[in-house]
Amino acid sequence: MTVRGDFKEPARPRPDLVIGREGLFTAAREQLSTGGSVLVHGPAGIGKSTVLRALAAECAESARTVLRCSATESESHLPFLALADLLGLVVDEIADQLPAPQRTALESALTGRGESTLQRDGLALRLAVLSAFRALAARGPVLIVADDLQWLDPASAELLGFAARRLGGTPVRMLYAVRTGPEPQDQDQDRYLRASPPETLALRLTPLARAQVAELLGQRGYTGLPRSTVRDIHRTSGGNPLFALELGRALAESPTPPSPGEPLPVPTSLRALVLSRLDMLSAEARRTLLVVSAGARPTLALLHAAGRENAEAETASAAALGLLATERETPGIRFAHPLVSAALYAEADAQERRAAHAALSRAASDPIERARHLALATTGTDPAVAARLGEAATAARDRGAPSVAVGLGLLAARHTPADARPGADERRLQAAVDALTAGETDLARDIARQVLSRATAPDDRVRAWMVVIEAAGQAMAEIDAVFPQALADAGDDPGLLALVRYQLAWRALLMDGEMAKAREEAARAARLAARAGDRRTELLALGFQAQMETLMGHPDAPSTIQRAMREPQDPRVACDHNGAGAARFRWLIMGDRLAEARSAITALLREAQRRGMVESELHFLRGLAETELRSGHCGRALDLARESLRLARDTGIGEAATAMFTSLAEAAGGDLERALALAHEAVDRAEEDGDLVYLSRALGALGHAQLVAGDASAAVRSLRRVRELEEGLGVVDPARGRWHGDLAEALVRIGETAEAQDVIDVTRRRALRLERESVLAVLDRAEALVRATRGEQGPAERQLASAQDRLAKLGYGLEEARAAYALAGLRTLPHALGPARGGTASPGPTSYDEAARLFRRCRALPWLRQVEAAATLPPVAPRVASAALDTLAATERQVAALVMEGATNREIAARLFISVKTVEATLTRVYRKLGIRSRVDIVRLAAERRPD
Repeated sequence: MTVRGDFKEPARPRPDLVIGREGLFTAAREQLSTGGSVLVHGPAGIGKSTVLRALAAECAESARTVLRCSATESESHLPFLALADLLGLVVDEIADQLPAPQRTALESALTGRGESTLQRDGLALRLAVLSAFRALAARGPVLIVADDLQWLDPASAELLGFAARRLGGTPVRMLYAVRTGPEPQDQDQDRYLRASPPETLALRLTPLARAQVAELLGQRGYTGLPRSTVRDIHRTSGGNPLFALELGRALAESPTPPSPGEPLPVPTSLRALVLSRLDMLSAEARRTLLVVSAGARPTLALLHAAGRENAEAETASAAALGLLATERETPGIRFAHPLVSAALYAEADAQERRAAHAALSRAASDPIERARHLALATTGTDPAVAARLGEAATAARDRGAPSVAVGLGLLAARHTPADARPGADERRLQAAVDALTAGETDLARDIARQVLSRATAPDDRVRAWMVVIEAAGQAMAEIDAVFPQALADAGDDPGLLALVRYQLAWRALLMDGEMAKAREEAARAARLAARAGDRRTELLALGFQAQMETLMGHPDAPSTIQRAMREPQDPRVACDHNGAGAARFRWLIMGDRLAEARSAITALLREAQRRGMVESELHFLRGLAETELRSGHCGRALDLARESLRLARDTGIGEAATAMFTSLAEAAGGDLERALALAHEAVDRAEEDGDLVYLSRALGALGHAQLVAGDASAAVRSLRRVRELEEGLGVVDPARGRWHGDLAEALVRIGETAEAQDVIDVTRRRALRLERESVLAVLDRAEALVRATRGEQGPAERQLASAQDRLAKLGYGLEEARAAYALAGLRTLPHALGPARGGTASPGPTSYDEAARLFRRCRALPWLRQVEAAATLPPVAPRVASAALDTLAATERQVAALVMEGATNREIAARLFISVKTVEATLTRVYRKLGIRSRVDIVRLAAERRPD
């Protein structure tokens, strides 16, 4: 496939604007920073020139001389043109350093004067180029940048290769870009590597993912495209950035965007890439390829059944022209690039397309495919065609292909006569529900808005409003005006009112932050749905009611779950993320029944994936990741969380919630910087959406990441907000967010032990009432730290050891490891407290080996790094450290003395008339001077100074 000369990849020299190439940039930077050379290669339009410019812009800063050339196909026959681009402007600077024969040969080649040619004075000219590069390198590093290496004139290419192979340790780096074949296994780059410096790194540019194509389109100004359209652009472009941008431009300029399921408009600029080769085919071969383009899974057998008698010979000729893939791993027929298919289909007229679809409607074996082709071969309304399409949509839905059902449903609506039942709008609304299931929320919203613009029937209008509300997701504030209109359209119909009241329950939770009100609305919706005989809405409402009762610690939660799980069941609600199965999972995991929770969520995830329920799949991926994280399987949890985040980014569903949970997984087993960034993103999105529920969860994740990162003050600020929010929301069950132990620990670290004890006491009362054993064990771990600050060394150690043992028995591997880490920290300093003060006569082991072993078993890398760092610190010698107290500065001694008395940072600040930040900074200096880590160690040193 060739690109015409009028295509110019946009100049974007900044690496942060080159999307989806982060790994490639890292590898290229490492290679270039060590003096190596890089060859960037890939098919036409994949972004080689953009990447080359960005890399060259970076490397140019460290080079004294930058030599550039960029060849074109039309100029490739002109000898020495690339050489003139490279050396023409600098040859005068180094000409006097070249021997006369070399200088003459080089000048002759660059100017075209004289009789010297590569054939006549070949050795002199080759040596001249090599000498020129060495002379330039003697003055400082040289960077040679060559784009479109495949169009270099042969004479220049030979000279460049000769010099490249002989530069050795000379500070000359080469940065090339060259077009290679579309298939990864193509070896075109090898011949260019042979003409490059030894050990040149070859980097192949691969197609962009769908999310990266969406980012690219948005960056270049093509915003507001529905996700379904972006999906089609990604599929048609094959992830090629240039093709994607051309398709995006065509859509932006089109006055009538395509309907869902219709092919994208292929601009003339892209059609020209393939149509010239199509002209080389016979008319019959083009008709055969059009059938291939129209088919979903074309094979030679299908082509024969569709009446293409010479399919073998015609597809072979197309493959010889590069239109079809030559290496077939399956019996199917595949175009060399999706764009070939799109351009071929776009070029055909309406009659040719209908003929191809008519042939396939008779030849296809799959009833869904036959119905689709029949519809595309038919013009106008036809009740029989509409009925077949409706049946096909149902079949696609049952197969777990809701995105296919959307297209079939919309086709059915198009062919439905005005007086038919079900009506066209009813079919459209079912297609909108399928779009929601498939994660195409913007498409669902657009369909619903179209229905609302003309529908008058209350049933159609209310159901359309429900789609609009569902499509808004967490951002209910944006569509708040919809609720009064939906209630007005519902009138006094109990079935329609049940739908609206169910959504009002969500509104009460997400916008008002009132769980009690949300529970009441859900219970009301369940009663209305039962009156109307709408079991599906009744089950959803009961599931939501059960979730609220679970979070509130309401005693009715188990019985509501049982009511929601009674027969009859709706199979789609049973695996819905708002159904009773999800409520039961939440109840299990909050009740420390991790094995049962894992089995329940795994079954739900499997069924949601089978049915193509994207939003439910996303929720259940997070649920399984949470279960693994609680169990201490941090690596597995991180993999699942990252998978869920990719899905959320791709669909635009639940990005804040998924970023929040992925932050927790990153803080446990991944990268702390990424954990903090994701938590901040989740907080920002939740605040923007006005979502108080997920704001509290996001702040909890942020506080946890800050604690793991060692920023206790920031953790306290975040987690105090969580405490305030959850009190306002009415969240009673501490197993919901499990932030209480983190807040207490962070408070201990900054000296606010009284507040830490208050958090522990309040939370313990609730956890005891609800029998949350793991929460109680974590609270004991935090309370042990409080007791240690009071000098109660022995009781603190015993409490920690007990907490560790209980967490191990409950299966909370990460929390068990954290308890072992805290215990090792308490035992690090020699015990100075005697039995009278609660000390132990024979202290336990003081190494961090047990904590390291447990964190390693969990693959909790951020925690393991903390343990390893702590283990490398030398133990504090009591006499030395005790004497060092006398060497502190006056303010430092005052602060340390008040810490020994048990004063908090705030109390110290008030008594010394300084700020809390000054207290914190002073304590940091005290820790450093004394070789200790915390306030607990100051208390121990104080005990060492006291006489027996």
